[in-house]
Amino acid sequence: MTTAITMPALSDTMGAGRLVKWTKKPGDRIKKGDVIAEVETDKAVMEVEAFQDGYLNGPMAAEGIEAPVGEIIGYIADQPSAVSGGDGANTAAPQVATAISKAPSPHRAGAAVAAAATAASPSPVSAVLAASMVAQRPAVGRSTAPSPPRIHTASTQAAAAPHSLPEAGPPYRIERASSLREAVARGMIASVATPMFHVTAQLTLEPLMAAAKAHGYSVSLVLTRACALTIIAHPLFNAAYTPDGLARRDRVDIGIAVDNGEGLITPVLRDVAARSLSALSADWTKLREQAKSRRLAPADYSGATFYVSDLGIFSVVHQFDSIIPVGASAILSIAASGPQGAFFTLTCDHRVIFGADAARFLQTLARFLKEPETLFAEEPRS
Repeated sequence: MTTAITMPALSDTMGAGRLVKWTKKPGDRIKKGDVIAEVETDKAVMEVEAFQDGYLNGPMAAEGIEAPVGEIIGYIADQPSAVSGGDGANTAAPQVATAISKAPSPHRAGAAVAAAATAASPSPVSAVLAASMVAQRPAVGRSTAPSPPRIHTASTQAAAAPHSLPEAGPPYRIERASSLREAVARGMIASVATPMFHVTAQLTLEPLMAAAKAHGYSVSLVLTRACALTIIAHPLFNAAYTPDGLARRDRVDIGIAVDNGEGLITPVLRDVAARSLSALSADWTKLREQAKSRRLAPADYSGATFYVSDLGIFSVVHQFDSIIPVGASAILSIAASGPQGAFFTLTCDHRVIFGADAARFLQTLARFLKEPETLFAEEPRS
């Protein structure tokens, strides 16, 4: 008997995944918990573990393909005698692809997958266990194979539709964006419904930079701490708008924008106001390394209550503003520091925050930047 392996949902926003590689071959004996594949989600490459003991069986989906969540990508046989002949590793079962693509609506997709599995499997399928295969750890490596130059997913097509290119003009080709860039695009589309305004202040960073160096911490970390303590004094900046009212959060979780070379991701530093800088520093070092190598788990980049985007390392950037991600009410954009200081631009959700609120926030932040020693207390603050 064989059981279907389906593309797992590895994050709340994942609608499809790209099969980076199989780590086992057809016929290999596998145990529950063994890593059998690596899948690229919207923002990370994750390891996929076997959900039962058995033998990896074909037909298996080709490496590099993108499949919707729930689509069959391979099988596990309970006995070696049930393993089909041939490796089958380069071609997914055509019956499966046809059945999935013809599923009339999302709520009937599960039945279509089950029917396809029954038709395609070399022996009876006991169940389609889409939720059984989970990613326990981020993958260490990722595929360097180029993406096919076409749009694969319906979500990408929907995002591109309102911005069709005119018929006149030079010829062009469509190249599929990376999963990370597609995820950022979806997030920005969702965010544009937020009524935003911007307030900018020119603040001095020199005292904070000197103090951070003296204490052996990164400027980004100490600046994030300053934002967290400012939020404690102005709790509206830790709230979020909902149709039922304001979602009030007591814990300050700050998402810090990181450019990993392929796109933007925001690892989240948790409980920034209440924890010591030494504890935060250890977490931030790990998160930053994982962000650079795309080994963040969804829990590492989700659920921030406030965001910081710092382009200060680029001396040509004198001022910029950012878009507020869904689930927060503000994001702080920090430009390069000059003789007169750096421009700090606060983008706010006008449903939650008003102009005077933003002005008071920046005033409090300015005090922490001028007197940074208060940021280095090792005792938790409330």
